[in-house]
Amino acid sequence: MARDGKRRSNKQKQKTLVLVLSIALVLAMGVFAYTVGLGAVDPKNDEEVTVTIPNGSGASSIVYILDDAGLVKNTFCAKVNARIGGYKSLQANTYIFNRTMSFREMMKAINTGDFNYISKTSINIIAGDRLEQIATKMSAELPYTQEEILKVWRDKAYLKELIDKYWFLTDEILAGDIIYPLEGYFYADTYFITNEDESIKEATEMFLDRMDSELTSRKDAIKKSGFTVHEFLTLTSIVTKEGGSLDEDLPIVAGVFINRLNKGMSLGSDVTVNYIYQQDKVNLTKSQLSNDSPYNTRIHAGLPPSPISAVLGSRMDAVLKYKKTDYLFFYGCPDGSVIFSKTLEEHNKAAAENPWPEDK
Repeated sequence: MARDGKRRSNKQKQKTLVLVLSIALVLAMGVFAYTVGLGAVDPKNDEEVTVTIPNGSGASSIVYILDDAGLVKNTFCAKVNARIGGYKSLQANTYIFNRTMSFREMMKAINTGDFNYISKTSINIIAGDRLEQIATKMSAELPYTQEEILKVWRDKAYLKELIDKYWFLTDEILAGDIIYPLEGYFYADTYFITNEDESIKEATEMFLDRMDSELTSRKDAIKKSGFTVHEFLTLTSIVTKEGGSLDEDLPIVAGVFINRLNKGMSLGSDVTVNYIYQQDKVNLTKSQLSNDSPYNTRIHAGLPPSPISAVLGSRMDAVLKYKKTDYLFFYGCPDGSVIFSKTLEEHNKAAAENPWPEDK
């Protein structure tokens, strides 16, 4: 009897062991299947897939969005993970994924708003760009025409809102003889737009926020210079357009203009004449050079009514830390070098010896 009892006990233990092992095997297979189900749809296919996550989307609805885009290997496993994954801060945006990514990777990117996966439109503002050129660049990336953009930038009600918002914008930009009130106030940089419905005003204020940062760090120096911010940006933009290809020349160029301002001379800058015609030419006609526009610093002393282009911090610093010399003239050569002169005779000689080819 004792032996029978012992046999029954052993059999019971064996059954229990088999049951435990079976359960463990089922669980292991389930975990394996779950893990595989959350894996990449196609590890060899890195073709980009764009998905838009609308505002208010929950984890469960995102499963269907990703599935519709062909990015979910197993919908059931994805739904389970959506419930237990702890995705509490899902961020609406347009994302760029691919089929080599696991469901967890994509959900983590959406939950954190990972900049690396957000669809980005870029607008590259270059030092020397005029506002019309910036509007053209914007119209190529956003669903607005150049004229629609420029219309917003001329809107006096909106300009007054901006003056109230930004310390460096003043009523100076509303002067009647200014061609574009915001000219020169968009800092030269590459801007990334991640919002599919980016408005003209949102982009505008992104540009101005960047300028705010640059000007704020130089606020005391600008005040010490004796210029208003508007005047400072105006002179900086002229230096930007005239300065040649070598940064080391910029403080000397700025010094030449400041010398001429201090003597009550006209700046004699052809780039300001070009601005009247929204062009970039070297050889200007007599009629262009005699244009009575207040932007023509060939015939009008002092600064023009506004900046004439976008600027960079290095150009700002060239003006703030200009080099003191006796030069009153400079000539930009075709090779990018600059010749500085103290007299008009020396200047004319430099121009005669280094002629520019005719504009095309």
